[in-house]
Amino acid sequence: MVSMGNQQQCRIITATAALFLAVCGILLLVVPTEDVKETPEFMYGIVLDAGSSHTTIFIYKWPADKQNGTGVVSQHSECHAKGGGISSYAGNKGGAASSLEECMEKATQEIPKSRHKLTPVYLGATAGMRLLNISKPKESDAVLKEVADKLKTYPFSFKGATILSGQEEGAYGWVTVNYLLENYIKYGFVGQWLSPGRDTVGALDFGGASTQITFETKQTVENKDNLMKLRLYGRDYQIYTQSFLCYGRDQVLLRLLALLIKTQGSDHSIVHPCYPAGYSDSVKLSSVFDTPCIKRQTPYKPDDVLQIKGTGNYDQCLGNVSRLFSFNNCSYSRCSFDGVFQPNITGNFMAFSAFFYTHSFLEKAAGTTITSPADLEDAICVVCNMSFQEMQNKFPDEENHLRDYCADSILLQVLLINGYGFNDLSFPHISFREKAEDTSVGWSLGYMLSLSNLLPAENVLVRKTLLPDAWRAAVFLFSVLLIASIFFLLRTYQKNATKLCC
Repeated sequence: MVSMGNQQQCRIITATAALFLAVCGILLLVVPTEDVKETPEFMYGIVLDAGSSHTTIFIYKWPADKQNGTGVVSQHSECHAKGGGISSYAGNKGGAASSLEECMEKATQEIPKSRHKLTPVYLGATAGMRLLNISKPKESDAVLKEVADKLKTYPFSFKGATILSGQEEGAYGWVTVNYLLENYIKYGFVGQWLSPGRDTVGALDFGGASTQITFETKQTVENKDNLMKLRLYGRDYQIYTQSFLCYGRDQVLLRLLALLIKTQGSDHSIVHPCYPAGYSDSVKLSSVFDTPCIKRQTPYKPDDVLQIKGTGNYDQCLGNVSRLFSFNNCSYSRCSFDGVFQPNITGNFMAFSAFFYTHSFLEKAAGTTITSPADLEDAICVVCNMSFQEMQNKFPDEENHLRDYCADSILLQVLLINGYGFNDLSFPHISFREKAEDTSVGWSLGYMLSLSNLLPAENVLVRKTLLPDAWRAAVFLFSVLLIASIFFLLRTYQKNATKLCC
């Protein structure tokens, strides 16, 4: 009897389990579901922008599953390395590498450890290293190898340290500007990627050793060295880009000094029409002529000291700065300066880097908004006519930069108006900005956009989930089936118990 009772209980338990599984199976078949993707993790990328005057480390991130072929990249953080640009450490072994340590240690803390090995690191050096590579190629190679060896010691995926060409710097800057302005593509409220249908914006970059102009054009680009074709988010773009080496702010100021030394015929004392009246300074000749941007025709003593006295004269400053450009020789249908082809400028532009800082100071100093070439000239006259004492009184927080604002402003004027050809109609279409959407404007984001396109996307986990309205139906159906199952099992148990008693 006991054995028969145990067998009966086993049958009841088996039947109960089978019935429960059947109920679950019925629910899975009849209740509607949908596929839901798990939230993707982020992928990270590091770009070191090794400029002529300093190095900035940018950390970018984008969803690991990516969208439309190119990662949706945003800036995670930035860190400014202490000291000068890596080119300034030529001949100073270990200096360039050690200058990166603080920011790279910070990067290891900010990026999740699980992502370290998957995070690409790229160092791009710009015009400062381009100049060093021209004048001292062995020292240039040594600096690049030093920083590369240093970056390999971190737990990231090092992709290389190289010197960008001027065209690459200009093109990637253009990509950055238009990405931040959402001129390529944007995510719509209906969950689709949409083309905004807007024209792209040209990019004007003004660094320490070079300046770049880049914009989309439908005109024929007569010099193919200025033509770049890019494919972004399923669209093709034809852009004109030109980089002018030795026309960055720092190099122009040195070339201007060298010109004044030459025209005034003295290695010992000169007057400087771009320095404010009342300002005086002394520099070694080696600090002026030790650059491939200047070719001194006569010998000089590097340790000789040059005395400089400022006179603050707008017209004389403009005349001397203009002599650094050549507007005469052109073998194309149209040129900007120095015989370089440039199509007519069209559309809107964003001017950043030193363009922004100089323009911002001009508006502050003149107390006006600059919307035309005439406004620009009036503001520059105000700055150039200020004595050094006046400038110190008005702008005490900017004393380190006051000496050069007149020259910087006139350089901006000559570049934009005389060089690139902005006029009363086109000048108002320039937007002077430091950042867009809280992201620094420069070539590095444009490069990371391109790099993220080459990295494989990760598969995102997909799970089944009930539709919102299906939950109530599922609970009701499960309750009905469960009650019916329990009732059936109780009846079966009673019948079997009655048989056992008999």
